[in-house]
Amino acid sequence: MIDPRLQAALKLHQSGDLAKASQLYSDVLQAEPKNFDALYLLGFLHLQRGEFASGERLIGRALEINPHSLDALYNRGRALMGLKRHEEALACLNKALALNPKIVEALLIRANVKSALLREQEALADLDRVVALKADLPQAWNNRANSLAALGRLDEAVKSYDRALALEPKNPRLLNHRAITLFELKRYDDAARDFEKLLQAEADFPYARGNLVYSRLHACDWRGLETDHIKLSEELAENKRVLTPIQSTMLSDSPREQLECAQIWVRDQFPPAAQPLWKGERFQHDRIRIAYLSADFHSHATAALMAGVFETHDKTRFDTFAISYGRDDRSPMRRRLQSAFGTFADAGGMTDLQIANALRESEIDIAIDLKGHTQEARTSILSHRPAPVQVQYLGFPGTMGADYIDYALVDETVAPKEHAPFYLEKLIYLPDSYQGNDAKRQISARTPTRNECGLPETGFVFCSFNNSFKIMPEIFAIWMRLLQLIDGSVLWLLEDNVSAACNLKREAEQRKISGDRLVFAPRMNLADHLARHRLADLFLDTLPYNAHTTGSDALWAGIPVLTCLGPTFAGRVGASLLRAASLPELVTQSLADYEKMALELARDPARLAALKAKLAQSRDSCALFDTMRFTRNLESAYATMHARALKGEPPQSFAVEPGLP
Repeated sequence: MIDPRLQAALKLHQSGDLAKASQLYSDVLQAEPKNFDALYLLGFLHLQRGEFASGERLIGRALEINPHSLDALYNRGRALMGLKRHEEALACLNKALALNPKIVEALLIRANVKSALLREQEALADLDRVVALKADLPQAWNNRANSLAALGRLDEAVKSYDRALALEPKNPRLLNHRAITLFELKRYDDAARDFEKLLQAEADFPYARGNLVYSRLHACDWRGLETDHIKLSEELAENKRVLTPIQSTMLSDSPREQLECAQIWVRDQFPPAAQPLWKGERFQHDRIRIAYLSADFHSHATAALMAGVFETHDKTRFDTFAISYGRDDRSPMRRRLQSAFGTFADAGGMTDLQIANALRESEIDIAIDLKGHTQEARTSILSHRPAPVQVQYLGFPGTMGADYIDYALVDETVAPKEHAPFYLEKLIYLPDSYQGNDAKRQISARTPTRNECGLPETGFVFCSFNNSFKIMPEIFAIWMRLLQLIDGSVLWLLEDNVSAACNLKREAEQRKISGDRLVFAPRMNLADHLARHRLADLFLDTLPYNAHTTGSDALWAGIPVLTCLGPTFAGRVGASLLRAASLPELVTQSLADYEKMALELARDPARLAALKAKLAQSRDSCALFDTMRFTRNLESAYATMHARALKGEPPQSFAVEPGLP
């Protein structure tokens, strides 16, 4: 580098005067367009500014002059990664590392690229090389832990986060990652402690406060819950990133607040792609092409509800696709689902953009997201707008808050018309209940004994097999008063985690109820779980988040469900199910009425027996469990959406008339 202008530019560059340095580099290139140093350094300067496109273009021109420049290859790889051109970035970094396989920075970036391409095992190999070369890099241990977590090796991931935190004990990002992994391991107390440390290190760290409260809820640790409610609501009103949408369904009783939360989340995590893949084309197919997107095409609650619906779709009118990006558990349910669709695509190894491109290339007419804002969701697939009509259904009880989701499938109970302003989607009102059900769900013939289930030989059995995070202090207080008033009664709950069981027993003891009167049922396969329902007398629903699949499980197994109508979708599902099951009398309008009816039913065996008999008589004929009826109504909704799209009409709310072909 003998050109004095280049030397002057480099000095300015190193001193931080990027504007003057840029001008001098440009002057050199005007006189000498193929000056490698000027091209490379100007490109590097653009990278420093975050201008990836121009930086990549300039460094690419430099590499045409000297294709073996290690620095240029490395930094062009960085630029390509910034542009999300991951395959090209990987090729560039491979060339750099072929020149020198021990460049730690290049290995780190290449591992990130491989992770973006969902090649986590390869990313882990690069990161293992990094920590072998330089063991004091917190970023390397953190990224290694991220890859281990993505591979499902959570215990190992925690150990790797521990190594990172030993080097940087107060690093908020590291604390957040370890806390999330501890949460996934159901070590909720440990996760909460990390979230507390995180908030001490950075009080406004995105979603930390919501994650802290959510961790405590899973452990049924209600300390400071009222204060947290108030603070979360205040911070949400200030447009802060404090709650994920799924957390808001449990912690907010305001549909407006839930909408605001979803919009913040989508804006932050899943904004619409700059260039939509579908550009207004009208597809003319013999059959409407519908694609269901989910991580849950295996033994999962969603599959338990929807398997029969998938099977009974009218294949003469609909070409059905399953886009599965979850695990293959090799279960009978997985095999059943693979047979239910015209096309079953295992897309777990594909990126969101690759899946979106595949949907567009298949000319999918209607894409249905079954996950919403729940765990393992891949919302960004639909953010690329691969289909003319995009729908959210079943997985998430509320609005997605995304402009690229056209419709939500609901019913008039879960989303009454006065709630429509709190949805960005247009609402499609299905008759009966929004929830599909599989009338082929198997219940084991053998009923276990009370002793086998840890229940006393006699006494009334209240049950609530909801997940522990749905149990709130107010509802639990009602349950304890019921146990106090009904001698010999017990409360049968789902065994979720040790902390929850210990905390609930402690809460019971504080209310003068022996912890032994809380019985915890371990998780088991669905058929056996449904069979043990027969030992229960009455299912007590939760609020503000009702039983959803759990509620229909209980009704299918013949157990009356007592619910209280809540103010948001999540708290109105129980009422939707009961009305479709011809048991509207079990829907109460207040917690006081809920408590009163629970007590009356526990004291009136004849009335409870009559409700069980009514349920048994109507179960196979009621709307809730009529899979064919539900599927035909669902197909009517799809046909109307599709017809509007073909005419170029915008999405519009409408109600499906029952019984239409």
